[in-house]
Amino acid sequence: MNACKFIRAGLLASVLIAGALPAQGIGSQHAVAPAVSQVSAQQEGQHDFDFEIGKWKTHVSRLQQPLTGSKVWLDYEGTSVVRKIWNGRANLIELEVDGRAGRIELLSLRLYDPATHQWSLNVASSRGGGLGVPTVGGFKNGRGEFYDKETLDGRDILVRFVVSKVNDDVYRFEQAFSADGGKTWEVNWIATDTRIRTYASPEG
Repeated sequence: MNACKFIRAGLLASVLIAGALPAQGIGSQHAVAPAVSQVSAQQEGQHDFDFEIGKWKTHVSRLQQPLTGSKVWLDYEGTSVVRKIWNGRANLIELEVDGRAGRIELLSLRLYDPATHQWSLNVASSRGGGLGVPTVGGFKNGRGEFYDKETLDGRDILVRFVVSKVNDDVYRFEQAFSADGGKTWEVNWIATDTRIRTYASPEG
C-alpha cells in the first residue's frame, strides 16, 4: 500500500466528512464587533501549526495492512523538518524515516483557509508524482482533527488524522481508518515527534 496513505496532511482533498471548526459567531448589534472577531479568528487560526516550526526527531509506527485484522506494526526512525510559509498560513513538512521495512519520504503541504478557518493537509510520497487526497479540519482546545473520504481496496472508508500535544517538546500525530461510517476506527499510523533543540556554543 502506498505510504502516502498513511499520513495526511488531507496531510488532503476534497470531501470534508467532519472536524470542522465552529462557524463564525452571530452578528452583534455593533457593526464593528463581527469584523474584529473575524480578523482575530483568522489571525489565530493561521498560527495553529506555529508550534511545529523547526526540526524534530520522528518515530513512526505503521500498521502493515489496515482494515484486514492484521496486528503487524512496522517501526521507523528519522527526522521531520517543518518550514513556515506565508506568515503561518501554510507550512511545508519533509519527513524522512527508515526501518526494517525500508524508507519512507513524505512531503506534506498544509494550507489555511481564512474564510472557513480550516486547514487542508496534503501529502505526497517520493514514490509517486502527485498529492494524495487532503484531510480537512482544524484545532479546538489544542487538539487538531482532520477528515476525508477515500477508497481502500474497493471499499469506501473515512480517514481521520489527529494532532495532539504530549508536552511542549513532544507531539503525537495519529491516523485512523473507518469502514463503517465512523462508528469504529482502527489506528494505522502513529508518529511521535520530539523537538531537536540547538544551542549556541559557549563564548571563548
